[in-house]
Amino acid sequence: MGETSGAGEPTLEEQIAAYQREFQDLDPQVEQIVSALSRLNRRMNVAYGRQTAELGITNADWEVLKALVLSGAPYRMGPSDLAKRLGLTPAAMTHRIDRLVAEGLVTRERDESNRVRVIIELTGDGREKWMEAMRLATVFEADLLQDLSPQERTALGEVLTRLLIRVEDAQPDAGGRLSDLDDTV
Repeated sequence: MGETSGAGEPTLEEQIAAYQREFQDLDPQVEQIVSALSRLNRRMNVAYGRQTAELGITNADWEVLKALVLSGAPYRMGPSDLAKRLGLTPAAMTHRIDRLVAEGLVTRERDESNRVRVIIELTGDGREKWMEAMRLATVFEADLLQDLSPQERTALGEVLTRLLIRVEDAQPDAGGRLSDLDDTV
């Protein structure tokens, strides 16, 4: 067995051996893949969190900025659309927007054509903060994949995309909060 991974966590091999001991029907090949993906996701989120913290924002803030950028120019969305896209409650979305408005990264204005509607818009500073985070992420991601050949990167990307499509097709409502699943029963 290998060394124990970070913070006393068992290695994948140790984890799989323990699972097999307790659950004999386990497919170790499947468990290795799923556990590795889970650990990779967790560690990547920590790394991204450290990067955004260097920029004075949180991963949660970055997600809002990203959603606005992905909406395309002029980078505007309603708060309910943002909340739905990010799988947040309206109250949680309001809290994030308040923080980003205070930082000057977004504005919150009434829609001139419908005074009831509020529009959240990315500011120039917000777009630059998003760009800085992307620059840091690009370096991290290039380092992460440095040992893979272009062919391996292509193959990995294709396989992961197929897995993602399968999960999204099987669980179309799983993009938001887990509590949303309770509402569908």
